[in-house]
Amino acid sequence: MSRRIGIATAIWAIGILLSRVIGLVREAAFGRIVGGGQSADLYQAAFTIPDFLNYLLAAGALSVVFIPLFSRYLEQGDEKEGWRAFSSIATSVGLLMLGLTVMAWFLVPTVNAAWFAGFDEPSRRILNQLTYILLPAQIFHVTGGLLSAALQAKDRHALPAMAPLVYTLCIILGGLSGIYDGNPFGFAWGVLIGSILGPFGLPLLGCWRMGLQYRPRIDFDHDLRTYFIQSLPIMLAFSVIVVDDWLLKGVAAGMQEGAVATVTFAKQIMRVPMGVFGLALGAAAYPTLARLVASGENDQAYRTLDRALRQMLCLALGAQVVLTVAGSDIAKVIYGSKLLENQHSDIGSALSIFALALWAWSAHTVLARGFYARGQTWIPSVVGTVVIVLTWPLYRFLAGYFGTDGLAMASSAGVGLYVFVLGIWLRRSHSAGIDRFIPFFFRITPAVAIAIASGWGLTELSQRVLGGPIAEVMLDYITEWPAAAEISALVGGGIIGGASLSLYVLLLFALKVPGFQEVTALIISRVRRT
Repeated sequence: MSRRIGIATAIWAIGILLSRVIGLVREAAFGRIVGGGQSADLYQAAFTIPDFLNYLLAAGALSVVFIPLFSRYLEQGDEKEGWRAFSSIATSVGLLMLGLTVMAWFLVPTVNAAWFAGFDEPSRRILNQLTYILLPAQIFHVTGGLLSAALQAKDRHALPAMAPLVYTLCIILGGLSGIYDGNPFGFAWGVLIGSILGPFGLPLLGCWRMGLQYRPRIDFDHDLRTYFIQSLPIMLAFSVIVVDDWLLKGVAAGMQEGAVATVTFAKQIMRVPMGVFGLALGAAAYPTLARLVASGENDQAYRTLDRALRQMLCLALGAQVVLTVAGSDIAKVIYGSKLLENQHSDIGSALSIFALALWAWSAHTVLARGFYARGQTWIPSVVGTVVIVLTWPLYRFLAGYFGTDGLAMASSAGVGLYVFVLGIWLRRSHSAGIDRFIPFFFRITPAVAIAIASGWGLTELSQRVLGGPIAEVMLDYITEWPAAAEISALVGGGIIGGASLSLYVLLLFALKVPGFQEVTALIISRVRRT
């Protein structure tokens, strides 16, 4: 069982790592072509309505709801009936998504005017045009999500894991096309084309090779009802995980130019390790969890989840250390010199605050699946809704005092509270391994705190000894070099981040943090095989 999850995790980790690395290339291209001003704000804001439509159809829940349903038929040896259920659900969801897309098309001007009142009229016209390009992409994301779920239920992970890579590559090529030089329209068209070729096209190819048995039909039977009943809480709830993006963009739109881009860029960087560790492990472990629950082995499912979560947190918290102490340098390396004055520092500062909740962003993808595998989709949805109601006022309040840093504070507080409550709830619902997280957090928390403090201390020491940050001092010597600012930031951030990460790893060994030895053993075995 562990080997199966390990192989699947490796596939997803490689796929998501490549996608996130290419995602950084996309961010670098965007920063150098569009910059970080008003055009960047409009592009990031244009995703709000399409993302809402995607969320309304519970596209993110397609796999977590459909995999247990499809797995049940596979366990019973009745794959044909599983494809019948797939056909009914895919037809229903596809038609519903098409109808909602048409409805949203007519509402774009009204919704954008209400949510982004901080933009002037000419800017909102551009915002509407971008939204129209991005909106149809959600049809392919949703239908592709069901195809990916069918593949994952049969432990075919390679094509679903590679789909984001193709998607991101298309966005880059769209931005580099030169047709819309200096504005974001090329990137928007890349999103649409990428959604067709990646999230939809690759899973379709995989299902076709696997023997796809799709017939357009709508059967108002138990399977369709089960799918919508379990998806309904996710559709109706406004979880902090999704609403966070809407609030960040909506509040930032009323602030200074570039504020939307600043918080979005910072969160995009934070999503790289979140995807590699949290999303990869959650996607890989979920089919196994679903099978264990389907066969009545609930305690074994919890032990599997417990072990996977601790291993993931060891890795994610190491990334958190690096992002917190070297955020500004990372922003300079990725986004280049076309940003607004002081925007690198603003992105780095917000990134440092976002990174303080990286553990929560990574863990939520795994924890939520512990509920989804048991068909309890309402628990994460209700908890997420309550948390967003409680933290909603924080976004405007903290933004008023601390600007974009305040938005990052509100975001981190919300997702941290959400994951803490989910973890306690899930822990109380199982008898297996109930006390394993207490020694884990008692040992890993000081390791993270000391490593971050050492990074900040090393930065302060460099300023006193060298007369400024390492990157700025180095830049004085290589000013004439091509990409001198990016090179100096890479070296400076590498020194500070590398030293802090090394100390973190040493502390994990010294404190004998549970789960870390398993992680190192897994990494060593993979290296030896290669």
